[in-house]
Amino acid sequence: MNLGKQIFLHLLVIALLAGLEYLLPVYHQGVFARVMVLAVFAMGYNILFGYTGLLSLGHAMFFSAGLYGAGMTVYHLDWGLPLAFLTGIFCAAALSLLIGLLALRTTGVAFMIVTMMFAQVFFLATLYFGEWTRGDEGIVLPQATRLIEFSGLHFDFSNPVTRYYAALVLFAVVLFITLGIVRSRFGRVLVAIRENEERTRMLGYNVFANKLWALVISAGISGAAGAAYALLFGYVGSTFASVQYSILPLLWVLLGGASTTLGPLIGTVLMYYLVDFSSDVLARAVPDWNFSYLGVVGVALILLVLFFPKGILGTIRARWARWLP
Repeated sequence: MNLGKQIFLHLLVIALLAGLEYLLPVYHQGVFARVMVLAVFAMGYNILFGYTGLLSLGHAMFFSAGLYGAGMTVYHLDWGLPLAFLTGIFCAAALSLLIGLLALRTTGVAFMIVTMMFAQVFFLATLYFGEWTRGDEGIVLPQATRLIEFSGLHFDFSNPVTRYYAALVLFAVVLFITLGIVRSRFGRVLVAIRENEERTRMLGYNVFANKLWALVISAGISGAAGAAYALLFGYVGSTFASVQYSILPLLWVLLGGASTTLGPLIGTVLMYYLVDFSSDVLARAVPDWNFSYLGVVGVALILLVLFFPKGILGTIRARWARWLP
C-alpha cells in the first residue's frame, strides 16, 4: 500500500518537472535544470548524512571529482560524453573508497573534520595543478565537445531543452535509486547505524563495511551530479571544490528534510530561489552592501528551523504523512 503511494508520488513529481519545461520562461528553465542537477548532489549527501547519520564536510571533493573527471577527459582527451560521464562517477567513487578506509576510523566531530581536511587538500590540488585545471579561471567546454550522435539521433547538450530533459532523466534515475536503497535491507541497516551504532554491531552487522558502502554510493551519486554539471553547463572550476559546496548540500538537506527522498529537491529549490530573489531585490535596494541578502537567508532559515524542526518534508511526515519515504 505505502509502496504504491510512494511510487505514485515520485512519478507525479517527475511529471510535474517535465511539464514545467513547457510553462516556465527561458530563464527559469535554466534555473530548474541547474537545480535538478544540484538536487542530485543533495540526494547523494542525504544517503550519508540523512540515512547513515554521518556528517561530512567534504562532499565538495566528490562533486568536484566527478566534475573534473568528466570535464577534463572531454577537454584534454576528446573523450565522448557517455564515457566521460562514467569516468566522473568512477573518480568520485574510487576517491571515496580510498578516503573512507581512513576517515571512517573516526566518528562524530572527528569524521567531519577529517573529511573537511581531505576536501581542502583536493581544493588546493585543483589550484596547484592549474596548468591542467586552470584553477579559479576554470575550463569552458567548447560547444562542439558537448554533442552526442547515436543511431542517427543528435543530442546537443548546449541546447536548453536537451539540457533540461537530460537533467530530469538524471534526477529521476537517482530518485528511484534512492527510493530503492531506502526500502532495501541495506537501507534499514543504515538507519539502524544512525540510530544506535553499537546495538547494530551487537546484532551482527558489519558497521564499518556498511558505512563504507554508504560513503561510496553517496560519493558516486554526488560525482554523477558533478559530471552532469560539467557536461550540461560546460564549465569546470575550482570554486566547486571549495568548502562552500560542502556546506550547501547540508543546508539543502536540512531545509527540505533529512532522510526523506524528496527533501533534497525541495530544499535545493527553496534555497536557490531564496538566494536568487533576495540578492536581486536587495542589490537594488542596498547597492553598496553586497552581502545583505545573507541576512534574509539567515532569517528564513531560522524561521524554518523553528516551525519545521525536521525540515519541510520531514516535519510533514512526522505530523501528517507517516508513509512518506
